[in-house]
Amino acid sequence: MRFKLPLFLLPLLIAGCAAGERPAAPTAPKLFTQGYGAPPRTAPTLYVVLHGNGRRAKIDTSAFAKALAAVEPDSGVVRLLRPGYADGVGGQSPGARGASPTDDFSAERITAVGDAIAALRQRYRRARVVVIGEAGGAVVAANLAGLRPDLIDGVVLVSCPCALPEWRAYRAKREPNTPHWREKLVSLDPLQTAGGIQPGLRAAILVGGTDADIPARFSRSYAEALSLRGIATDFRIIPGRSDPVLDDPQVIEAARRLAAALPRRK
Repeated sequence: MRFKLPLFLLPLLIAGCAAGERPAAPTAPKLFTQGYGAPPRTAPTLYVVLHGNGRRAKIDTSAFAKALAAVEPDSGVVRLLRPGYADGVGGQSPGARGASPTDDFSAERITAVGDAIAALRQRYRRARVVVIGEAGGAVVAANLAGLRPDLIDGVVLVSCPCALPEWRAYRAKREPNTPHWREKLVSLDPLQTAGGIQPGLRAAILVGGTDADIPARFSRSYAEALSLRGIATDFRIIPGRSDPVLDDPQVIEAARRLAAALPRRK
């Protein structure tokens, strides 16, 4: 079953305020979400899918969401568009993307995604929440796990440049004529926010073995940081794969395995 969630609708403004009353302050526009699978009232697991940045990853993650919902029919799957992104098939989230495609993970944008997940958690009250992020979406998911640990029970990070400053320095050496790799960083670094992750979180981290844009070491260092904190972490390199990796069957297998290991919510 496929259904649209109302989170992407702009808040309605109430007209005709009584004389002398202040109009209610408008709430922030909601991010676009689209849901598949089981309805919110029955789903024991909610998978939230976060896309990557620009041309590196497909912004339209509907094919992946549908594939996951097909093998997890009792669970809910929601694809979410980060601030300022459109998927080319009718979905679009309000807000602005980062000034640079390499620096799109500011506190404000991460907060917007976190608020959207919090709203989803209210709808899926019985569900444990697993966030699946690819590339830039993985950076957002990792930061949220540390900054708002109450929102997320598990993360699946795919092709994550989780050591963000070091990854940007690596790309600057490979692309010396591309200035945005040297711009001042305003994004949050997952290695710096990992201290807030709670011991009960479970993580799966996957990266392509031949990925030259995001080599495995930038995921491995984050996996090691989680392990040192006592976080159950499944780190694996997918041989022969570069980008995109989200469509690899091992990603769905890792997500299902992680969810099955989480305690059910009452």
